Formats: sequence, C-alpha cells, structure tokens
Amino acid sequence: MALTGIIEDIVFRNDENGYTVARLEREEGVVTVVGRFVDVQIGAEVSLEGKFEKTKYGVQYSFSSYEMSAPKSLAGIEKYLGSGLIRGVGPITAKKIVEEFGRETLDVLEYTPQKLAQISGISEKKAVEIGFSFKEHRDVQNTIIYLQNFQITTNMALKIYNVYREKTGEIVKNNPYKLVEDIDGIGFVTADRIAQNVGIPANSVFRVRAGLIYILKTSCEKNGNTYLPKKMLMDEAAKQLELVYDENEAVFGEAFDSLCMDKTVVTTWVDNSEIVMLSRYYFYENTIAQKLVWLNSCQQQLNLDISEDIKNFEQLNHIVFHDEQKKAIMGAINNGVFVITGGPGTGKTTIIKCILEILRSQHKEVSLSAPTGRAAKRMSDSTGTEAKTIHRLLEVNVLNNDKSFFVHDESNPLKTDCVIVDEVSMVDAQLMCSLLKAMPRDCKLILVGDKDQLPSVGAGNVLADILQSGVIEYCMLSKIFRQDEKSLIITNAHLINEGKMPLIDNTSLDFFFESKDDPEIIKNTILELVTRRLPKYLGIEPKQIQVLAPLKAGVCGIENLNKTLQESINPPASNKRQLEFSRIIFREGDKVMQMSNNYDLEWTRHGRYADEVGKGVFNGDIGMINTIDPMTGEVIVEFEDGRICKYTRLDLSDLSLSYAITIHKSQGSEFDVVIIPAIAGPSIILTRNLIYTAVTRAKKMVVIVGEKQYLKRMVSNKYTATRFTNLKRLLIEANKKIAQLFD
Repeated sequence: MALTGIIEDIVFRNDENGYTVARLEREEGVVTVVGRFVDVQIGAEVSLEGKFEKTKYGVQYSFSSYEMSAPKSLAGIEKYLGSGLIRGVGPITAKKIVEEFGRETLDVLEYTPQKLAQISGISEKKAVEIGFSFKEHRDVQNTIIYLQNFQITTNMALKIYNVYREKTGEIVKNNPYKLVEDIDGIGFVTADRIAQNVGIPANSVFRVRAGLIYILKTSCEKNGNTYLPKKMLMDEAAKQLELVYDENEAVFGEAFDSLCMDKTVVTTWVDNSEIVMLSRYYFYENTIAQKLVWLNSCQQQLNLDISEDIKNFEQLNHIVFHDEQKKAIMGAINNGVFVITGGPGTGKTTIIKCILEILRSQHKEVSLSAPTGRAAKRMSDSTGTEAKTIHRLLEVNVLNNDKSFFVHDESNPLKTDCVIVDEVSMVDAQLMCSLLKAMPRDCKLILVGDKDQLPSVGAGNVLADILQSGVIEYCMLSKIFRQDEKSLIITNAHLINEGKMPLIDNTSLDFFFESKDDPEIIKNTILELVTRRLPKYLGIEPKQIQVLAPLKAGVCGIENLNKTLQESINPPASNKRQLEFSRIIFREGDKVMQMSNNYDLEWTRHGRYADEVGKGVFNGDIGMINTIDPMTGEVIVEFEDGRICKYTRLDLSDLSLSYAITIHKSQGSEFDVVIIPAIAGPSIILTRNLIYTAVTRAKKMVVIVGEKQYLKRMVSNKYTATRFTNLKRLLIEANKKIAQLFD
C-alpha cells in the first residue's frame, strides 16, 4: 500500500541507522510513519511503500521503501529550511527567504546563494555560509543514496563521507579499494563488489593492492599472525583474487612495490625468506622488543637478599614456599623484567601477594593489572589490592583524538614503580605495546601467566616469544600446591597438559563426566544440568553456570546452545521486551558478552557519592541486559563491574548471548561451574591446549558431557597452529644492541 504526503514533524530519529518515527501530513489527515530514511527533513515530500500495523503505540504505517523529492509548496519549502537542517537558518530567516524568492528559493540556495544578502539581517558572509551548508547537505544526501546502490548502510555511508567529503563519489568510482585501507569496517568483499559495478578490471593494480592488504589483515585478525612469508602472501592473494600469478606477475609486483613505497607494509628477511608485515604490527613488535630490553637493562640485577622478607611472609600466612617459588619471588624483585609461568595450583597468586608486600616494604608504588575484567577482579580478590584491566590502567582517551587510544603513553607515563600483569598469555601485540609505551623508564615489569594456555585472540604470541627468546629471565613453576584431597580439577588439568587422560571419578567433589553419544542428547543433558540438576545440587542460579563449547556451529555449538538455554533460562514473557538483530533475539534479562573492543562506547558506573563516566567496552566483557526499547533499538547492558552502557541497534553487532561461549572467548576468565561438551570436530580446533584451557577456567566444578573417545582425541592432539610472529627475533636483536651499548 502506497502513502504520499509531507513530513510535518520528526518524533524520533536515530542518525546512526536511519530509523525514524515521523508525522506525515496527507489530505486525509496526519499519520505516524515508522521506518528507515537515508535522510529526512521537515517539509520534504515523500512517497512510501508499506502497510498499517497495530502496535502498543497505536496504529502506525511501517514502510520498507520510499522516494523523496524536494518540497514544492511554499509552506513545504519554509518548513524544510526552518527545520534546523541548514546552519544559520531558523524559522524566522526561512520565512524571510521564502517571502523574497518564492518557488525559486531552492535554486537560489544551490546556485546563487550570494543573493540572500538582499534580505535584511543576512550579510554577504552569512549568505555564503548558508549556501555552503545547503550544498553540503545536498552532497551528503546524494552521496548516501549513491552508496546505498552498493548495499552500504546509512551509517557506513556517513562514515565514508566524513573521511572523503566531496571527493567521495570520485574515489568510489575510480578506486573503491581505497576504502579498505581508509575506512574501518569496509572489507575487501564490499570494495570488490563496488569495483565490479563501476567496471574496474579484475587485474587492476588497485584490486591486487587491496587483495594483498586483505590477506595480511585477515591473517592477523583470524590467525594471530603478525607477518606472512612473501611467497605465501602472493599465493593466497592470487587465490583470493582468482588470478593466475604467473600471468599477472608484473601487476602483483607493481602493487607490492606501491605498498612498500608508502610504508603500508614493512619487509625484512627471516631465515633466508622474505617476510611482509603490515607496518603497525612491525611497530608493535619492535616497540615491545625495544622497551622490554630497555626496562630490563635500566634496572641491573640488584642481588638483594630478601630471604628474611620471604620468611616473614611465610610466618604471617602460615605457609612454606618451595624452592622454585622462592626463586620466582627473588627473580621478580631483582630484575627489571621477569616472567613467572606455571599451571593451576602452582602458587602464582600467593607469589604475587608476597612480591607485592616486599615491594611495598621498599616503599614502591605497585600497579596490578590483567587483560580482562574477570581476571582483574580475581586478582583483586586474591591479593586484597585493587587490580585494573590494562585498558582501565592506561585510561581510554575520551577525547577520541587520532593520536592515541590511551591517556597514558610515552608523553604521559604511568606514575608507578612496578606493574604486575596476570593472565599475560592472552595479551596480544597491540595491547602489550600500549602498556610498555606507558611505562616509566625506571619501572619494573612482572609478567605472570600460563604458557600452556591458548595464545591471545589478537595478533601476536607475546608470552611464548618472550620465553623462547632467552632475553628475559623467567621462572617456570611445576610443583602443585593448591590441591584438596577430593579435588580433581587441578590434578586433571596437569594430566591433560601432559597428554594423559583425566581421572574420571564421579565420586570426586568437582570433576564429573556424563557419557552421552548423540549430539541431541548431549545438548539436552547440558540443558538439564544448567537449569535443574546443578542449581539444585549447588544452590546457585543457572546464570552462574558457564557452558564452554569448542565450536560455534552444530547442535552443540554455542549458537544453538545459546538459543536453547535462553528459551529455558530467560523465556519470553509479557513483562520482558525483546528485539531481533542479525538472527539473534535479545531479551531483557539475557546474559550477554561484548565480542570486540569498542573504545568509543560510553558507560556510567553508579558510585556511592557520585557517578563515574568513561568510554570503552572490551572483548570478553560479560553483562546482563537491563532494558530494551524496541522502537529505537536501544539496549541497556550492565556489566559485571557495574558499568552501564547504552547500545544502539548498530552497536548490537558487537554483542552476543553468553549462556554458552567458545573456549577461546573464556581466556582470562574464571567461573564457579563449567560445562564442556566433548564432541566431534576438526582436529585443528579440538586440541590439547583447548581442553586444558577449558578445564582451568573452573573454580569449583567441571562437568564434561559427551563421548570419551572425543575427549581422548583432544588430550592426545598436541597440534598447535604455528603463528608467524617476529617478536622473538626482534628481542634477540635488541638485546645484542643494548649489550654493545653498555659494554
């Protein structure tokens, strides 16, 4: 059903996604219309295609498509100009302009705005400014409409326009692949689709250059690499572009040379093989190497005798340290940079507490930190001292300038004598670089983690490279101390790490195996455990139980498990509002997780005396949906640390249900109860360190549901995907240079 009229009023508009509630004036009367406009102004004449719907807000016309034309009536033109759309023109000025120029008003604004100076109160300067604002608005509108021909969203179109301004159309037409380099969120596939529409050849230099960047970016973001061998890069790019390399070698060479010339990439040689890195990743790893070696050299080994300090700590805490634990404490105190690594139950937390007390006795300022909110909270609880996430320690830059994400960097270092970082295995190259840049030159750094955990989700293999370089002193803890007589979590974690099957003894207090041989039965058993059996047995809420699954897809993948668990734990109800986004139903009361870093998302935390405000929500943060507004698509989420964030509909792409999460996403977190499905899957995913990571996430109980053959297959599978990283080599080189400097 078509509807035509003039926009009388805009009740609500979300500029990010175009969602609009407006009042449409027709001959038959005024109607409320709801839908997405690329751009809309009061006074505009529109033709809508949609249908009337009965909602809790009354009868509304929901449209799916529309056509818009400039207002033709004098009243419409006056409303259009007086709506606040044009800078410098309000209702009074709009009335004067229309009275002066009548139906020629819009032509005057576009082609001869200097004529506006004829009107009393409008100077020549203001006339030019009004004309410029009118033209800019027209450009934005035309650009958005043009870009939407290529299936680009309103929000993304505005993002593109804000970068290229009036050159947008020219750039998109001549080289849409430039968008891949300049616009976050535009991938190669989108740029390639535009290029095909505008007729750019498949073997153009622009396309090959974009393909090379795409392969490097994908390799970093999905596989954790910081570089690729040049030959592998060329082969992968040729495959992606569906080009024969030998037939297009000259084009590939020209595209590659252009990347080197403008320093988009850096090349070097490793083991007689040329490697290629995106420049930022070379900067990250090179900065890490230089800073680690410098911090280590600035604090020469102190050789302090702290045996009495250790003895005092033992007496006060009624413990006796093993020799390897004492070695770790002494190494941390006497070195500029030191690494402590070990599995669960080896005493890492107690060692941190002892180091903390000794440094405080030396009147040192110590900062405790961890990559995730959960890990930081656990560190705070175990030490009795506030620990912050690395992002919070560095403070996200709320000014949003392009120079730095963080307040603390080289020009504004942290005011601390020592930084202790827990769960360091999950810190990627970018975050470690940011942390080191913010450390004072005479600051001590102590890194604590488990080398056998999964590597970071982001690019880099920081902990492994540091340990393998031999440049930084470290202590590897192996002896288990924290172990209850009837507890099997820690024992089984170490057995798995050694490639041995865990002890399956369902008479234990904390480690259970439910043998099921059908995916549907496994799924239903997990549902029963979460919703009925474990809450009754442990006296806890279902939302306190975390399902950790190896895979995303399949009957026992997180997508299906989340849907199943949501239906039972948080079913639809008349008092719960919900909305659907990208095939996921979000409902008030749902448990959710942030899936990527968003440095711009604002939050509020209610304090006892005043509210705290800030920016930044990060990958792995878990929270709960408080409220949903289906009309605007806004979702309010409260995270576990008390931060409250407002998500627009577009922000929801970063949010996922988290009744079940992948084991990779669980890194750095700890949960009271963990349930793990043991199912069939690809051997490159179902590995020993995956099941080891899952088991070590549990504090009080592990329940594995599935077939023993698949559990055994994981324990036996010691495959680890090789990451191409350059930090180890850069550390060795930097150490040689600093040694020569001090000789």
